[in-house]
This record gives sequence, structure tokens and C-alpha cells, in this order.
Amino acid sequence: MWLQPLVLRGAFKGLIGVAMMAALCAAWGQTTVLINPGDQIEGDRLAVFNNWKNALEASLRTVGVHDVQTRFSSDATADLSASRANTFDVMVAPAPTIGSAVRHGYTPVAGLAGTARAVLVTLADSAIADLAQSQGKRLGMPGQDSVVTYLLRGEVQATNISLRKKYASIYQTRYQDALLHCLEVRRCDVVAVEQNVAQRWVAAGAKVKIVWQSREVPGQSVAVRKDAKLPIDSLRTTLMAELSKVSGERHTGAQSAKDFEYVSSLGYFTPRVLAGATLVEDPAMIESLMSSGARYIDTRTRAEFDKGHVPGAQLVPYVEKSAKEPDYDSAHDQFKLQDLGSDKAQALIFACNGAECWKSFKASHAAIKAGYDKVYWFRTGFPAWRDSGRKVVGEKR
Repeated sequence: MWLQPLVLRGAFKGLIGVAMMAALCAAWGQTTVLINPGDQIEGDRLAVFNNWKNALEASLRTVGVHDVQTRFSSDATADLSASRANTFDVMVAPAPTIGSAVRHGYTPVAGLAGTARAVLVTLADSAIADLAQSQGKRLGMPGQDSVVTYLLRGEVQATNISLRKKYASIYQTRYQDALLHCLEVRRCDVVAVEQNVAQRWVAAGAKVKIVWQSREVPGQSVAVRKDAKLPIDSLRTTLMAELSKVSGERHTGAQSAKDFEYVSSLGYFTPRVLAGATLVEDPAMIESLMSSGARYIDTRTRAEFDKGHVPGAQLVPYVEKSAKEPDYDSAHDQFKLQDLGSDKAQALIFACNGAECWKSFKASHAAIKAGYDKVYWFRTGFPAWRDSGRKVVGEKR
């Protein structure tokens, strides 16, 4: 009989532990994770994805989070949009996406210890000596979602010219090593690749030289949405331990927002003028326009719209496949102009996910071409509305 109180006390403690765990799970709800393995074409994208997935999910379990939904991505454009919309609790991606995430409410947690850098390479006997001298030449580069392309495009657009206008032709391929062949058969005059790829070519005896390099940016990294209520310090500690088990690469937990300042300022920023449209960046003016009868056209995806949108907004997604450049080819895109209505005198506000998002720029341009004469382009978009403290319709976190 004297054992009974001990048994009861043990059972009671067990129940308390279960109750506390249940309370933690209820408090967090489902934690959503996005993993984009990045420029792993030369390696194994699936292996990189699984390494991050296993390490993250084990780390989250350690800190008490058991309901985790992890998604694979190979679409950096969609990931950038998701970072601005705060769609995921945790994001693992290359520097451009994490840089955008940090600017829109995420905290960097950990990442690869090394850095990434884009370089411009030409044949050793070429007269091209720098980025400026590559103008008018034939360029080879990875696909649009590559970190290399992001960095090169950002640096070129900073000089107020698009890649298509700077170069006579552009050859793109998924495989960076294929760009060496493009140089050697003289189909390309210059090619853009990762620095380590170019260094490998030189070490193997290729007759090439590096004529330009971008600034360094962090490697593959992980960031957590600040209002996800995850214990970031504990997660960082456990994640570093788990990564050491599944990956042979070195990682660092000493990242800060400052590390991503450069990359977050590059790449996909829209122009500050659009002929035929009135540019608006102040949410107060948008609020005033809507109260006067203007329709707010949200050009983002359904998932982003459902996550949060301006009250009264109408969803008309702009399906974007064209380059994020001033002289983009709209033939690659899809946009239902008929959903804007037949009244060409109706005031229309077009918005998406901020100055980095080109969808509202392109939708505004499409509306102007279609004959709508009261087009307002809300360049700073939904993030500016949300951050101003105005009411948002959508999911509760």
C-alpha cells in the first residue's frame, strides 16, 4: 500500500508533462517550412533538401514543435513572393530569398559557413577586361532563379539598363558547367557562374579568366518569421547540432540581418516610374482612393491573398513568367484583363508584394495598354499596408 502514493505522484507528473506538451503544441499550431536547395544542379538537390528537412524537423521536435509541414521548392521567384507575404514560419533558401525574408519580418538563424559570389568569365585571350567592356557581347548564364543570375542582374540594373539591352544575346542553361563549353566553342563571349565553379575550371586547366566579381553574399541559410513564436536561440543550438550529423559542410549560427543587407537591395526592384500610371507608395492615399470608389486589384497568388489582403481587394492574379526587367516580354505572362471590367474610366489600383514585386507593375502596364485611363500603381503594395497597422483580412496566426 505504501507504494501507491509514489505511483500516483509519478502518474500525476506524467500527466502534467503530457498536458504541458499539448499546451505547447496548441500554442504553436502547425509550423510551415519551405526548403529550396538552391543552385545544386551540379550536385544532388534531393540530398540537400533531405539534409535540411531532417535537421530542421529534428530540431523543431527538440524544442517542442511536432506538427510540421515541410515543402520543397525550386522556384525562387515564388519564394521571394512568399517571403514578402510571410507565408511560411521557417524558410531555408539561398541568400536572395533570405535577404528578402529578413527585410519582411524574419530572423536569420543559421546557414552555410561559406559565402557565394557571382563572377563573369571569358576566354584567356579575350580583350574583355571588366563588366563594362562586356556590353554588346554574347552572354551565357544560369536560369532566372539562380543566385548568379540574381546578382548579375542586380548589378546591371543598378546602372539603369536591363540584361537584354546590355548584351547582344543571352544563352541560359540549368548546368553551369555547360557554360564553359559555350565559351570554348565561341558561342558565348562571357559567362556568369559561381566563383567556385570558375575556380574549378581554372584548376582543371581551362584557358579562361575572371573579369568581374560581385560582392560576397551568405550561402544557403535558414530564417524564422519573428511572430512565429518559436524559441529561436534554442532552435539555433539544436539545429547546429543536427546539421553536423547529416551534412559534411560547415555551418554558422552567427548570422545577422546585416549580412543580408547587400543582397536584399539587389535584383528585382521595380522602376520608380510607369508612363500612364500614377505611382503611389503611401497606404493613406490608397485608403483615400478606395473610399472614393477606386477598385483595389491584388495581383498576387490565391495563397498569398488568402494569407492576408487589403479589405475590399479583388484578386486578379498576374501569372508571371517573363523576366523582371523594364523591357519584359508580356507574351510569356497570363493576366485576365476581362476581370477588370468594361468601364475603362473606373479608377483601378494595382498592387502586389512591394517594390521587389513586378506583378503589379506589369498588370498596370497591361491595363494602360488596354485603354484604362485611371491606373494607380501601388508600388509598395500589401507589405506597406500591413506594416502601417491598417486592417488586414485573412488567416489568423
